[in-house]
Amino acid sequence: MRTAVNEGERMSRLPDAEVLLTPKEVAARFHVNPKTVTRWAKAGKLTPIRTLGGHRRYRESEVLESLREYKESTN
Repeated sequence: MRTAVNEGERMSRLPDAEVLLTPKEVAARFHVNPKTVTRWAKAGKLTPIRTLGGHRRYRESEVLESLREYKESTN
């Protein structure tokens, strides 16, 4: 029999889910067109994750790192 304590312990051991962004959300952060984000992925600058429906998603952590590098290179 499961108890609330056992369920809570099990949940605390699960890794945090990675936040995924759509091409539109990534584009908004870089102030570019979503098609540009797709080109960056094809060029290997960003790593896309495909959903079951075939749509691209991008890890927020990778996008934030790329954005930091982009800002440093423009300054």
